[in-house]
Amino acid sequence: MALIHLESLTKTYAPNTHAQVEALRGICLDISEGEFCAIVGTSGSGKSTLLHILGCLDVPTSGRYYLDSQEGSTLNERKRARIRNQYIGIVLQEFGLLPQRTVIENVALPLYFDQSAHLSYSQRKQRVQEVLTQVGLESKLNTLVSQLSGGQKQRVAIARAIINHPKLLLADEPTGALDQKTAGEIMELFSALSHTGVTILLVTHDKNIAQQCRRVLHIEDGLLADAGQP
Repeated sequence: MALIHLESLTKTYAPNTHAQVEALRGICLDISEGEFCAIVGTSGSGKSTLLHILGCLDVPTSGRYYLDSQEGSTLNERKRARIRNQYIGIVLQEFGLLPQRTVIENVALPLYFDQSAHLSYSQRKQRVQEVLTQVGLESKLNTLVSQLSGGQKQRVAIARAIINHPKLLLADEPTGALDQKTAGEIMELFSALSHTGVTILLVTHDKNIAQQCRRVLHIEDGLLADAGQP
């Protein structure tokens, strides 16, 4: 069974009473566990809207969204927050870190919101050390985020996103603020994570980045123009 299953998903915005914007228009899609997908499209095509719905940051206007057989289309904010914490990791282009806090403080943050974890400080520290080793930053545990390079900050953001062992990792232009060499290193890291069973969906406008993913989804004018090859 697919990890992600979308049935005729739509999203309509109404900025005023005289106009509506159809951001998504009947998206149907299945994505299996462990897939590494790029979502590409022009500005305003609907790719970020789709990512927000997949991340339970927003809900569709109509249609259904199933994540690991759980329907996320009609959940209230509290239940969507629980799914985000337990099932989903999110990586942003601008990192979204607390610059005057240490790496361990940033990475451990989702653990404090996981009410089912009941971890002690030493257990949280151990888990942070494990994911920092996974992203190659084990020596930066007590370093202030403000003292890190752009590539290191993105690795911290990825470590924070995977600290709760999510089934789904969503990344919105994660290499957009990085130089070519560092972007390549981050893509290698994403590829390695996908081989551990994490499903990764990555929004990008960069064709070279998209080609490094194993499946490319093309969205144009709110429609899935090409679902790629699973």
